[in-house]
Amino acid sequence: MRWLITGASGMLGRDVVEELTRRGERVVGLDRAALDITSPPAVDSAVREHRPDVVVNCAAYTAVDDAETDEARALEINGAGPRLLARACAAHEARLIHVSTDYVFSGEARTTPYPEDHRTGPRTAYGRTKLAGEQAVLEELPGASAVLRTAWLYGVHGSNFVRTMIGLEARRDTLDVVDDQRGQPTWSADVAQRIAELGPRLGPEAHGVFHATNSGEATWYDLAREVFSLIGADPDRVRPTSSAAFPRPAPRPAYSALAHRRWQEIGLPLPRDWRSALHEALPRIRKEGLPRETP
Repeated sequence: MRWLITGASGMLGRDVVEELTRRGERVVGLDRAALDITSPPAVDSAVREHRPDVVVNCAAYTAVDDAETDEARALEINGAGPRLLARACAAHEARLIHVSTDYVFSGEARTTPYPEDHRTGPRTAYGRTKLAGEQAVLEELPGASAVLRTAWLYGVHGSNFVRTMIGLEARRDTLDVVDDQRGQPTWSADVAQRIAELGPRLGPEAHGVFHATNSGEATWYDLAREVFSLIGADPDRVRPTSSAAFPRPAPRPAYSALAHRRWQEIGLPLPRDWRSALHEALPRIRKEGLPRETP
């Protein structure tokens, strides 16, 4: 199969390119400099030139707090861009996998994971723009597209919570971490694997919304303690605190665990537990090294 990956220089985009290459697929990865997904001529030209069987859209405006005062730009990238990609795929007979987020839900007062068909209700500008992208893809390319919602991503490439915790452990005696937000820590390499598995199945029997997160649940405090334990540090150096201690322009979901029923419906196993994924990922993250500047 021929694959075209947008946002290929990001954490997930790089993992998708690496996973598909490892499988022997024909892959073209385009970063933001190579493809502006908000430009109609550029999008149509890229799909026409590379003739992919599947396009994977990893390009996004992901600055959650900045989007509160820059919603128009976020909507251009997260809403209009996916619509252009879907239209180009329809015109050139390609399929589309679009990466979305848990922020399309309200994140309020739940105790069980959100099913794929649960009513959306974003509370942030970022969530609203990502929901617009989901709707655009499903409207423009019904039957030949999939929306993959993911959350709490960490990985080998780029800055993320796990790499930040590793860096801070070496520099601080104790660390206060939020314990009132619950979700699913998710290794980006596992999401890349799901994308590679879904691509060949994508069509009349496998389309629509999927949730691509690791299973189980944790708070950021739980995740930080697990990271400390795995690198041989005392997890009691991590102390629980509330979201109120870290006020942000955009409210974070209090609960954003996602259910995974759709994978079983198309014959794929449920995602593995987040702890299992973290145990495998952490040695690779540490081997890669930390960013030069860790927040």
